[in-house]
Amino acid sequence: MRVAEAVADATARLAAAHVASPRVDAELLAAHVLGIPRWRLATVERLTGGQAKRYRQLIDRRATRIPLQHLTGRAPFRHVELAVGPGVFVPRPETEVLVDWGLRWLRDNRAFTVVDLCAGSGAIAVAVATEAPGTTVYAVEREPDALKWLRRNVSELAVVVVEGDATDPAVLSELDGRADLVLCNPPYVPEIGAAGLPAEVTRHDPHAAVFGGTDGLDVIRPLIGRFATLLRPGGAVAVEHEDVHAYVVPTLVQVDGRFVDVEVHHDLAQRPRFTTARRAGGPTRMADFTS
Repeated sequence: MRVAEAVADATARLAAAHVASPRVDAELLAAHVLGIPRWRLATVERLTGGQAKRYRQLIDRRATRIPLQHLTGRAPFRHVELAVGPGVFVPRPETEVLVDWGLRWLRDNRAFTVVDLCAGSGAIAVAVATEAPGTTVYAVEREPDALKWLRRNVSELAVVVVEGDATDPAVLSELDGRADLVLCNPPYVPEIGAAGLPAEVTRHDPHAAVFGGTDGLDVIRPLIGRFATLLRPGGAVAVEHEDVHAYVVPTLVQVDGRFVDVEVHHDLAQRPRFTTARRAGGPTRMADFTS
């Protein structure tokens, strides 16, 4: 079967199933079956019989709204590919902006100790450990299924995996007052917004990794105190949140009383996506990073 014909048929099938990016997904799955990068599809004329069968099977599964990343077993994140599958949250491009901010802060402040709370697949931890050589990253995760993927993804990096609840003061208490930077992508989607989410999220992303209670803040509220306890004076935090939390999360950080330089940053779609702050008692101000 010709590759172009197979991809066209697959695109129509996925579009009919209301997949958000049918052409892209069809091409990525074809490239996966062929074992080549997507950009090389034009150089391959035909699928073998076995490849065509495997491709149809994958398209059928994608049409049921199984996440593309579960079918390929890989999720791109910044300059790396992470192993993902059932039981772990698939990293999103929005979090790459938070990581970019964190990497710039590390560089400009010559800091080397980073904590990734609610680590999931390890996307943040892997990106920092890969792009900031010499940095030691502590990745905290409590869910057993996610921990399997986390350990797999960081196995060859300077990342210390810590099993436990990120909101528990006893977890990583030996690092209290010594962390330079805390990065966190916690569960923050309000339960009341579940009906508007795509099937890939509601059926396949772990509920505990997505939803943060009725208003989305059940995990963020106790985490703010944990940020303050972990950080050294002058250390910084960046926490991702829902765009509807653009006012409330910075306010919660402010009223804690241990932070200064609280600021909201936007994602690539210009939605308010994460809040940064500095632990009081250090340098007079943080580097002026905006997004």
